[in-house]
Amino acid sequence: MIPAGIDSIAWMQQLAGRLDRLVTRAELTQALDDVEYLIDALDPELQGPAYQLAEDLRRRLDRADG
Repeated sequence: MIPAGIDSIAWMQQLAGRLDRLVTRAELTQALDDVEYLIDALDPELQGPAYQLAEDLRRRLDRADG
């Protein structure tokens, strides 16, 4: 879960920087849940990068093992 009061853009940048280290379905699912939650809270003009990050996570989740 994304901590309250965190900078949403910085959080997405940090997540994008560690995508290669998310390998299990559980890690990817948690990250995707967090991004989807964040999308609803973001201003519309900031949602594009969040949607791209969510799509990347979905692709990785489709390829993930256990």
